[in-house]
Amino acid sequence: MKDGKAISSHFPCCLIKNNERLTVKYVKAVKAKAVKNAKQPVNDSVQRKRKRRSSEHVMFHLQTKGGKDVVNIMRNSTLTKIPEITVYGYKDEKVKQALRRDGRLLDIVFTKNCVLSHTSNEVITEMSSLVDDLDGKSFKIILLNRKNPPESLPESLELDDLQNEPRIIVPSGDQAPPKQSTTNDSLNENTPNQKPTLNGNMAPGSMLREIPNSKEMKGRLLAEFQQAVKVKKTQKQTQKQTPLSRIQRLFRVDYGKNVQTCNEVKTMKKLMDLSNSVCHVRINGRSGGSGFLLFGKFVLTNGHVIKSIYNESERQLTEKVTVHFSFESLDQVDPGAAVEEEVVGYEFGCDVSGHMYDWALLRLCADQELPDVLLKHVSFLPQRGGICIIGHPETVKKIDPCLIVPREGLNQVVERHQQLNPEDGFTNSEGQLQLFTNQFFDGVKESIRQQQNTLLYESCFYFGSSGSPVFDEHCNVVAMHSGGFVYAEKEIQSVIEYGYPLSDITEHIVIQMVQRDRFDVLKEYLDCDHAHQQRVMSNLKKLVEGRNIIAFKNRVNDPQICNDEGLKKFFEFFSQMDEPVPMDI
Repeated sequence: MKDGKAISSHFPCCLIKNNERLTVKYVKAVKAKAVKNAKQPVNDSVQRKRKRRSSEHVMFHLQTKGGKDVVNIMRNSTLTKIPEITVYGYKDEKVKQALRRDGRLLDIVFTKNCVLSHTSNEVITEMSSLVDDLDGKSFKIILLNRKNPPESLPESLELDDLQNEPRIIVPSGDQAPPKQSTTNDSLNENTPNQKPTLNGNMAPGSMLREIPNSKEMKGRLLAEFQQAVKVKKTQKQTQKQTPLSRIQRLFRVDYGKNVQTCNEVKTMKKLMDLSNSVCHVRINGRSGGSGFLLFGKFVLTNGHVIKSIYNESERQLTEKVTVHFSFESLDQVDPGAAVEEEVVGYEFGCDVSGHMYDWALLRLCADQELPDVLLKHVSFLPQRGGICIIGHPETVKKIDPCLIVPREGLNQVVERHQQLNPEDGFTNSEGQLQLFTNQFFDGVKESIRQQQNTLLYESCFYFGSSGSPVFDEHCNVVAMHSGGFVYAEKEIQSVIEYGYPLSDITEHIVIQMVQRDRFDVLKEYLDCDHAHQQRVMSNLKKLVEGRNIIAFKNRVNDPQICNDEGLKKFFEFFSQMDEPVPMDI
């Protein structure tokens, strides 16, 4: 065991630090299944012979018990007495390959539509995703739905990076350290009676044979290939006019059904009502960005919207800021509502976990009639489907129905823009035009990969829309629109846009209010009850305990807290210790 988590017997030694202590525990082995005349499983069977640098490895952790309907996931049930296991993989490798190599999971994990769910934020990682961004994270295997898993390549193709190098077969029942093999002949000697299959256990060369009566088929395929080449050459002449029309049609087919949800009349009516809570943020009468009424008299917007006029040491605005909730046409006169000089909460930069945060909480001055608050409609990030953004791109209030871009679809989106703009152009970075090349598009992909806590989508909301609320298909506020990667060829375009999860932002707002002793703001937040409040509080407690933020425990006996039943209950929740679960070894 390493750091209290069970590692496999073939765990790479290069991942064990000098002077690091490992704990050896003995568990009862499961009986090995008979392999005579049976198909050899792939899971732990394929081991790499060539050495890999430690920088190429990725380590992530799995709970030994799965979610609902897939609780039993371990081949050896004794391992469930240990809360988590550590799995290793290689960069540019899929999650499914790493789990199969590990060999400790039952086949149900691969035959059912299972995914990895992050233990803290419940972000889903599919089996077909790469392991590159999973390093150091903890997951729980859950059943996404009861449908069959999506079709994928045969495992012989998924593991094609292993087929050209010597491999060894290790039974998947009890794990054994991989032995060195110098030639592919040793593989054949270990499995003398094995018939050729497509499960990746036998070398591709042993399966090649001439198809009977295939000459006629070969002639037809050759003729079709030659015709396809001619068509391709013809298409090149018109490629500049319609370079990616086929890909665009695919996007309509794949995602068109999802976007209809945001266009349903009942959805649009509800969004129109919620749009009253969206405001235009102005600095000295000029457009600064967008925002929305979160709770009480507090407006939420992006930190970078007020960054240039914010005195961080004094937590004060240096210029006049107003918000306008009814700016829907250019000829409309809207005096707006003034914002207090004191900034209630602010965060612009990476936190201790390396995640970027960009938000500011502003308080309105005078008492006035305000629209409904949007905290009542807060929810968590969806993985797919349609979303709607409501904000003030450049001028009046607008709405943009668009689609979520899954993480695995990022490369396709970036490459589409890259092919549409093969020649150099200009990108707008903080108000300055800069020449963009292929390196710009590579930088976009790398920047997005580093921001794992963002929602990705393609929108037409550019300048002035920062701080807009992002709604899901059920009209819940799930994120705050915050930025994109803008460039200019003949007109302003953006490769992809992103927003920060509102659930994460509210957690950080609460933390700041406690650390700054702003119990008045905290009380107004707690008074605004919403459907997911208990889940948000549970996640917040994990965050507080994980970072050992002692301010939450020190306030429980504060006289100011004891006199308020709501605040007292809040801090008592963070003072409660979770009872340890007994574990038999």
